[in-house]
Amino acid sequence: MFQKILIANRGEIAVRVMRTARRMGVRTVAVYSDADRRALHVGLADEAVHIGPSPVGESYLRADRIIQAALETGAEAIHPGYGFLSENPDFVDKVTAAGLVFIGPSAKAIRAMGLKDAAKTLMEKAGVPVVPGYHGDTQALVLLATKAREIGYPVLIKARAGGGGKGMRRVDDPDDFADALAGARREAKSAFGDDHVLIEKYVEKPRHIEVQVFGDNLGNAVHLYERDCSAQRRHQKVIEEAPAPGMTEAMRAAMTDAAVKAAKAIRYSGAGTIEFIVDASEGLRPDRFWFMEMNTRLQVEHPVTEMVTGIDLVEWQLRVASGEPLPRAQDEIKLSGHAFEARLYAEDAAKGFLPATGTLHHLSFPDATAAGTALRVETGVGAGDAISPYYDPMIAKLVAHGPDRPGALAALATALEATEVAGSVTNLAFLAALAADADFAAGDVDTGLIGRKQEALTQRPPPDETVVADAALAASGLDERAPSADPWSVLAGYAHFHAAPWRTTLRYGQEEILARIAVEGGTVKVAIEGAAPSLPLEGRVRPKAGGGVVPAVRDATVQPAGKAGSSTAVPTPSVGFADISPSRGERRVVRWPGHVTVFRGAVGYDFIVADPLERSDDAEAAGSMRAPMPGLVKVVRAAAGDAVKKGQPLLVLEAMKMEHTIAAAHDGEIAEIAVEGAQVSEGAVLVRFAE
Repeated sequence: MFQKILIANRGEIAVRVMRTARRMGVRTVAVYSDADRRALHVGLADEAVHIGPSPVGESYLRADRIIQAALETGAEAIHPGYGFLSENPDFVDKVTAAGLVFIGPSAKAIRAMGLKDAAKTLMEKAGVPVVPGYHGDTQALVLLATKAREIGYPVLIKARAGGGGKGMRRVDDPDDFADALAGARREAKSAFGDDHVLIEKYVEKPRHIEVQVFGDNLGNAVHLYERDCSAQRRHQKVIEEAPAPGMTEAMRAAMTDAAVKAAKAIRYSGAGTIEFIVDASEGLRPDRFWFMEMNTRLQVEHPVTEMVTGIDLVEWQLRVASGEPLPRAQDEIKLSGHAFEARLYAEDAAKGFLPATGTLHHLSFPDATAAGTALRVETGVGAGDAISPYYDPMIAKLVAHGPDRPGALAALATALEATEVAGSVTNLAFLAALAADADFAAGDVDTGLIGRKQEALTQRPPPDETVVADAALAASGLDERAPSADPWSVLAGYAHFHAAPWRTTLRYGQEEILARIAVEGGTVKVAIEGAAPSLPLEGRVRPKAGGGVVPAVRDATVQPAGKAGSSTAVPTPSVGFADISPSRGERRVVRWPGHVTVFRGAVGYDFIVADPLERSDDAEAAGSMRAPMPGLVKVVRAAAGDAVKKGQPLLVLEAMKMEHTIAAAHDGEIAEIAVEGAQVSEGAVLVRFAE
């Protein structure tokens, strides 16, 4: 076994590899960029080496610097994680040429599966079914369009290199083919340096089911059953599970046999995944699945396989790379229970899953769980860390295991509701909505499920009056007062003749909310301008452990007069105030610079605490469109003086290796528009409309 390894990656996968290495007594070396100088994986490693500036092309993709770091620190092997250089055969050649061991497959195996067109040809020869399509070298628009017509619409344009949904477009109409092809090529060129594409038949009710395979250097190969990764948005996985719902023994036998056959065809060594597209229009049938591609690395979703098999795949990787045979034979690998993995991202689900940035001022995950279930949280960040525009915006993976699918799904839902993030917009509420969706819960899922239900899944209920009351109380600081020997300080807000209220202005979205908080005779009263009249539900103030005061509320329900037991959303501010009680029980509220976030289940309501001295630029912003994230202006489709309609595409912004179309928010005439090739920061003006 190795004594020391270098991990050529960052974030949660670097942390995950370190955890197993430490358990096995193997020392670890981390590498880091400028942006990751204080990252979690750097602090957990035994040693850490700086390899360059923040952009990946100057750090995590610099094979020479990574190999030099391994040699200088005495590492014997390099674990690539996933992404970055993990599937780069030239990197594998350089690692072995330097006298180091690459913890993964051979360069020959990676090359065999690295280009989707060549891989499909190889699989056909090995007797593995492949999806109908064009995988040839000729890339002329006319030929590709002709092949698409022959295959039959809808078709899928796919980059032959890489993955993760980049360089991929679904096309339903021949008239849209040229634009879709151009977009796929640009994205593929940017992400992989290769704009070669292939055309495939788009399966109408597709499920994405993949098989985990593992081989050693002695010619042995096994499977570790299947995972279902059909819950996707923008061709990227959201929630994965193992085993696949509705899987039959006949289907499993056919798929796993094909997967092992594929691995043996290229003498595969290490962890790999054979991905299949399945036509689920008539259920799961052994004659309705086709090979899509092979990922020659550890998958992001590998923890669900570990949960249902009890096998540590990273340990297997280290043992096989050091020359040991596979630790178990096929008949020794058993399935146990069910597992789900949900990917928590910094992204705005309501805005088409746009990636987000920000500082994680508050980050809290639940501990392990209820009887019969288990929870595992994989993360590479902690409270106070920043989500950088340079890398994938994943915050964590929540992995839940239960004795069966309903039990595992219930454990996942509980974990999502107990997770708290403040400082960046996230997809947490979306994940909880998806987990609660009736079709998903029933296992009736395909790759189009999220697209069909996106509007419903991304909607969030408006904050009710108790949420606003909690936010106002937290913004006032009343429940965070420092301890004092002065008995009068416990009743902070007391005045001799009348209550002296705190006045707090909050903003939620575009709405401004004025609140007054007072303590009258030890009772907290929150008055909100414009709120529906309510009964005076009051909370007694008591000292809290460690100082300050907390509200002890008798009843958390807002009760408008004449409608006891009902609650109302925050209306548009109007004349008058209503007394509202803060919520009863544990108040899940956090304060961070200029903000208060109130948590209700998996929904975090973010309120801006207005600074009365701050000048607003809302008037200026009304006539402009700003960048939703840092990025590169890739394509501009309009010019100054053009009259445009609401929804008309104006430009394409590339961020985090994905293209995002910026469309006109309203009708108008363009006064100014960004230029192609401009690098813009978040909030920068992209389009300014004439008055």
